[in-house]
Amino acid sequence: MTVDVVESVAVVSKRPLPQEGDPARFPARAVATHWPATGLTREELWQQLTRPPFILDNPVSQNKRTRGLMLLLDWLQDQPGHSWQQRWLASGADARGPDWGQVTGAWMREHGRYTLWRQGEMSMGLTVAVGADIVRPSLRWLVAHKGSKSALVSTLALVRDAVGFAQVRTRCDDSGVSPTARARTLSRSALIVAAKGGELRDVCVGDVLQLLATEADTHASSGSDTAVFYRILGEMGGFGPAAPATLRELRTMRQRSPEELIDRYPLDCQPIRDLLVDYLRERQPVLDYVSLASLARSLSKDFWQDLEHHHPGISTLDLSIEVATAWKQRLRTRPKTVRAPSGEQSVIRVERVNYRERLTRVRAFYLDLAQWAAEDPGRWGPWVHRCPIGPEEINQRKAVRHRKSRMDARTRERLPILPALVRTINERRKNADALLHTAAQTPPGQGFTAAGVTLTRSLTPDATTEKIWATDPHTGQRRDLTLEEDHAFWTWAVVEVLRATGIRIEELLEISHHSLVQYRLPTTGELVPLLQIVPSKTDEERLLVIAPDMADVLSTIIGRIRGPSGAIPLVGAYDSHEHVWLPPAPLLFQRRFGTENRRISANTVRKLLDTALTHSGLVDPTDGNLLRYTPHDFRRIFITDAIMNGLPPHIAQIIAGHRDINVTLGYKAVYPDEAIRAHLAFLARRRALRPSEEYRVPTDTEWQEFLGHFERRKVSTGICGRAFSTPCIHEHACIKCPMLWPDPALLGE
Repeated sequence: MTVDVVESVAVVSKRPLPQEGDPARFPARAVATHWPATGLTREELWQQLTRPPFILDNPVSQNKRTRGLMLLLDWLQDQPGHSWQQRWLASGADARGPDWGQVTGAWMREHGRYTLWRQGEMSMGLTVAVGADIVRPSLRWLVAHKGSKSALVSTLALVRDAVGFAQVRTRCDDSGVSPTARARTLSRSALIVAAKGGELRDVCVGDVLQLLATEADTHASSGSDTAVFYRILGEMGGFGPAAPATLRELRTMRQRSPEELIDRYPLDCQPIRDLLVDYLRERQPVLDYVSLASLARSLSKDFWQDLEHHHPGISTLDLSIEVATAWKQRLRTRPKTVRAPSGEQSVIRVERVNYRERLTRVRAFYLDLAQWAAEDPGRWGPWVHRCPIGPEEINQRKAVRHRKSRMDARTRERLPILPALVRTINERRKNADALLHTAAQTPPGQGFTAAGVTLTRSLTPDATTEKIWATDPHTGQRRDLTLEEDHAFWTWAVVEVLRATGIRIEELLEISHHSLVQYRLPTTGELVPLLQIVPSKTDEERLLVIAPDMADVLSTIIGRIRGPSGAIPLVGAYDSHEHVWLPPAPLLFQRRFGTENRRISANTVRKLLDTALTHSGLVDPTDGNLLRYTPHDFRRIFITDAIMNGLPPHIAQIIAGHRDINVTLGYKAVYPDEAIRAHLAFLARRRALRPSEEYRVPTDTEWQEFLGHFERRKVSTGICGRAFSTPCIHEHACIKCPMLWPDPALLGE
């Protein structure tokens, strides 16, 4: 392909991204067009449906069902088709969804048989027909149907799969799920069986995903208790060994291919899109997934998509100076949301910290194309153009110094405030625990006072819920005390562990019960508790000594998350960087979500810190906004505080897990008082090396002579800059003397 052809082609490429758990990975069962039951004659069908187990114990209800079934068969028999399913689809009732009654109502009016009670009896007959597998309405019709799903569940459990629905009930009861969750699980199971046929053991992952997608499309939400529904059916063994253990694992983002990484940001120019995909394929073997995804974002979103947005129709990498300069200027800033002490949020434009890193990726893209073109000119040669980014634009030395200065200032601002933050978080945890404990002992509807707050215990709508609610009698605000205590506890746990260890956020969230080990000193035999930090950023594990206060924190966490059997639940962890699931482990930072335990995510940790700082009221002295701590701030504070208190830098390097000691020293903030003390010590050492008489107190005569030297330095054209007690080397020929400091004010005199 020539350059002219490449530059003249611009095709709109709007590819829908594959959703997590898409049909390509877990396809749903196809809807059958014919099966034995739907091909029965009316006589065969009537004999089957008027015998047990289709007979109800209540004669009145049975008579209504019989009349409704007869009316339904009359209506269907009047429709075109060779089977009952074909007649159902040909009637148009399935396509009308919840308005299917209008179709049957029109038929009854046409035949002079319409009454409101006949319409209801026909619905009862349809439930029997669906339960007997005579017709299979679509999932969309079943989900949108406004009638109660309990009748369908009862019918299917009675005539189709009694064992399967009994297992669902038993597993729900054994798991301790709420009656509402159990009812939703049974109804969703019944909808799949009714639409696809078979039994519950035949339900596959694709069927579940198709049902949830239909619910989301019909009701704008897939509803609640979907995780319970997926887990219960998965435990019955029908999903197979390749299916993820939880719905959350199925829906989380997986590692994307180069095509999917580029297509996250739709590009108009097809040749450029294909070029970026090929480039990622070439770089993929030497990059980890995080770097590959970052490269795709920089090239597609930050670079080419931005150019297409501001220059529609662009299709060449040969950028003019004006276009390249404007793009780089837009890349310099990014939007940032800030919060005022009042809690109001506003968006401002700030300098992009990694601006040069993104420029570096684009420059590497141009240079790689030029280098690869020498080896394969037919493939890469048409794309070689002048790089719009010069080497001086990606120079990081000045940026590194600025970043070091900025991080040092950030650490100096937050280190003195850390004790106040810790005290506030601890008080908040104790107050939340006191409120929850007192509310749990207070009958609903009565008031109570704890932690200096007076509340009224709320009446819980669901008697089986584990949450405790209370209402503020002054404001009427309803508070979830269980959630408040949970957030306060985990905020305290996160801050205590981070400030005591200086570990990274990903290392914190991977601490498990297996991370607590012991070491016996060979000299004294004393047992030293150690915390094993699994490999993370540097792929090196390390061991940290657990201080007594840190041991109390870990013991409190373990006591909180232990299950009824005394064991810590095993939870799977999702690596948000590599987009893979780690094997289940007894992780310490886990919380209860409904009927399952989940690991606390990094985003949750950040939200907990932001909430705690909002409650503390601490303000950033630089801009007056609410102070913000990130998990990495505690790491910088820990290293700075440790070295300032005498810990050797090379030991701090081992504790922090750095490969280079310069990285550790880069984390340490330099304080002005350190420089002052070091300078004074240097002056003291230098004075000790010089003769002592040089530092005696001068006499009055010597002092006046010293001051007079500066008074006598003035000459006709300026000031003489020679030092005290030094002779004039030019015999007062000041105009030729290099020590003359001319005064412009005297030039005209």
